[in-house]
Amino acid sequence: MKNWLLTGLLFLIVSTAFSQGKISGTITDGTSSLPGANVAIKGSTTATSTDFDGKFSLSTTTNSGELVITYLGYISQTIPFSVSNGENKDLGFIILESDSNQLEEIVVVGKGIIDLAKDRKTPIAVSTIKASEIQAKIGTADITQTMVNTPSVYVAGQAGGYGDSRITVRGFAQDNTAFLLNGQPINGMEDGKMYWSNWSGMSDIANAVQIQRGLGSSKLAISSVGGTVNFITKATDKKEGGFVSLGVANDNYFKTTATYNTGMSSNGWGTSVMLSHWQGDGYNDGTRGEGQTYFISVGYKANDKHSFNFLLTGAPQWHDQNFTKSIDSYLKYGRKYNNNWGTQNGEYKSERTNYYHKPVVNLNWDYDISDKTQLSTVLYGSWGRGGGTGNYGTKPATPAGGQINFDGIFASNQAIAGGNGTGNGDGRSTNGAYVIRSSVNNHAWYGVVSNLKNQLTDNLALNVGLDLRTYKGTHFRQVSDFMGLSSWTDTRNLKGDDDKPSGTLLSTRVTEFEKARPWPATFNTLDENQRIDYDYGETISYGGVFGQLEYSNDNFSAFFQGSVSNQSHKRTDRYDYLPEFQDSEKVNNVGYNVKAGTSYKFAENHNVYVNAGYYNRQPYHDNIYLNFTNQVNPFTENEKILGLEAGYTFTSKLITASLNGYRTSWKDRVTSTTNVATAGQVIGGTTLNAGDLILITNQGVEQIHTGVELDVVAKPMDKLDVTGFLSIGNYEYKGEALTTRRDESLNTLDETIKDVDGGKVGDAAQVTYGLGFKYEFVRNLSLDADWRYYDKLYSTVVTKDNIELPSYDLVDAGISYKLFIGKGNHDSIGFRVNVNNVFDEVYLSELTSATAVTPTSVNYKGVNTVNNGFFGLGRTWNFSIRYNF
Repeated sequence: MKNWLLTGLLFLIVSTAFSQGKISGTITDGTSSLPGANVAIKGSTTATSTDFDGKFSLSTTTNSGELVITYLGYISQTIPFSVSNGENKDLGFIILESDSNQLEEIVVVGKGIIDLAKDRKTPIAVSTIKASEIQAKIGTADITQTMVNTPSVYVAGQAGGYGDSRITVRGFAQDNTAFLLNGQPINGMEDGKMYWSNWSGMSDIANAVQIQRGLGSSKLAISSVGGTVNFITKATDKKEGGFVSLGVANDNYFKTTATYNTGMSSNGWGTSVMLSHWQGDGYNDGTRGEGQTYFISVGYKANDKHSFNFLLTGAPQWHDQNFTKSIDSYLKYGRKYNNNWGTQNGEYKSERTNYYHKPVVNLNWDYDISDKTQLSTVLYGSWGRGGGTGNYGTKPATPAGGQINFDGIFASNQAIAGGNGTGNGDGRSTNGAYVIRSSVNNHAWYGVVSNLKNQLTDNLALNVGLDLRTYKGTHFRQVSDFMGLSSWTDTRNLKGDDDKPSGTLLSTRVTEFEKARPWPATFNTLDENQRIDYDYGETISYGGVFGQLEYSNDNFSAFFQGSVSNQSHKRTDRYDYLPEFQDSEKVNNVGYNVKAGTSYKFAENHNVYVNAGYYNRQPYHDNIYLNFTNQVNPFTENEKILGLEAGYTFTSKLITASLNGYRTSWKDRVTSTTNVATAGQVIGGTTLNAGDLILITNQGVEQIHTGVELDVVAKPMDKLDVTGFLSIGNYEYKGEALTTRRDESLNTLDETIKDVDGGKVGDAAQVTYGLGFKYEFVRNLSLDADWRYYDKLYSTVVTKDNIELPSYDLVDAGISYKLFIGKGNHDSIGFRVNVNNVFDEVYLSELTSATAVTPTSVNYKGVNTVNNGFFGLGRTWNFSIRYNF
């Protein structure tokens, strides 16, 4: 009996052994391995995880079945398998696709500071663009281009040159949309504006961009009238590796990038470094540019409680600029026409060059005090150096060829007795002289943001924190090119008490110049006695506290946020005032905001939310002091914003669709725009030159923006992804506006009060919709395309009878291929080709004037050709190759 039992047992063991097989493979995201990915046989308890190289090996007692592979931040994948008795089956590389709805893997540090909306648990309208899409589609454009396939987003200004684009969200301009870098505010402290040339390296260092339309989820004491755009940069990479890439594009564009990550060592240290260089001639004539990007990130995980990350990044650049001009001049000289350049001694020369270098440094500290309490803090600083050039003095009329005659200007200057140009401090010459000047805008900005989170219960969390900033700016003009002169002398009547002329005349003669390039500007500054036209600065201090209480369970969430802040301002004018009157009155303004919202998930696939918020926002510094003097503007008051939102989301394995509705009222608001003077144009008794910029400020009027948005993501089959969006808005003015026009030397030209009630808000298409797809033909070879339509786009002028631009549509397309090489599972070469505006659509992208059609006017597509504007870019292309190791 025992022998029979022993024989049977041995037979069972042997049979089991022979029925077993092994399954192995490597899990990757297409670029690098994914250590720690979970691999399980469906319907069993058999599971394992990948090693540091993303490899796994799993024994099975069944001949066939399905592997379920999961990894945080990636879409789970189910793979069928079959294995013979005793066989070792290698499935090779298994590529997981990044899940744009899971954001935990993006944020390595500063999780309490960086406010991201995850899985719509936070009740807001949100779109997220991750690094892979940014790198694939950005090409030669600004980072703003990655947001064009998002509801209620419009990108303008691209025809101005590298880095000169602008973005509006729900019809609100950049100074009324909050921009954050890892949770750190980056809108200009003086005017709230964004200059994308200062952030030309953002596409290289961004891990993701999240656009929160409307009230947003940021806990900071900031007012997101249109929305909040959060740029999340790369932190120190945990894995060793890197990449090198090369890109080329139309108009002699060339870019190289190299990155290396040491990986995290056993003692918790790691470093990531990236360097890049780009240069190109620009799409439009006279828009050449060149720049670099550097990024250094050092991480240190001291223990389970403390993590640190130090980041230094900057993007020094220079680019020549193109401004709006009359449509008839484009029709005469071509759509790429730019009147800001010419030649001198046969060499290319531009009158308008933007140059800037803005190093940004921050130190993040994450402190896990306990399982329920975490503290996140970021210390940051930035130092901006640079400005923009333009004409100073008497500018000759534009020659018949349409370009600047620099040779003629040089000869005219040399004929001036003594070689000394003279002016009376208003930007014009008294003896016919001309120089190229630089308008310098330097600053030093320091701040700290800290947030303490406490999980009061399983469902209730409390956040409290502070936001402190101090900012010192300096603004002056200096000579960039004497153009044959040896010196320049400005004479002005200094101001005394109550900004009245004192009768004291002061003459300043300058003999030194500084070329308009970012690296020299970083380290060299001319003495104060070498400044012309103006020389002033400001000190701005900001202190805010904020708090948020949030309740959430599996199906329901609700939050309440509140903040209060104080801003103090002081202006110092070293150029136009007697010494005892150089300092202005100090101004303090208190502001606050409150937000609340709730969301409810029902029947697994459905989610609804409602939101409300009220902001009482302090005015920007440039609006506090009257006409760029030390006089306090008596009409300036806090702006009032009331926002209401509601939305619904449906989610399934095949499709995710979000529908949002909103209404935003913005009272006592101040906006700024620019226009360009025509030859001999007279404003307020002042005759302007062709090409002179006119700075326009509108204040006091109310804007009401209402609209609906639809955003759809679908995956009808394994190889096909489909996206779509629709936004229908109605943006109008209400009441009257006080409009002030100034020249580039900040002299007031005129002020008018006009009825704008019912007028359409411009600079953003009020109706947009689009479709996109991505199809993988074979493994690692895919084609994608996006089609967008724009309608109800109006001029930027604040007026009752605004001009509507012709509607237009665009198609962008691209092809990607990735080739794995060598024995390493993450070694690969990627190829990407983009073609934007595939069908070379000719369209007006913006207008900065609003002259109506008349019976005798010459018109282009229903628009009077005397109006100033930009044509959009025609067909462009770019190609890149990237080696990952």
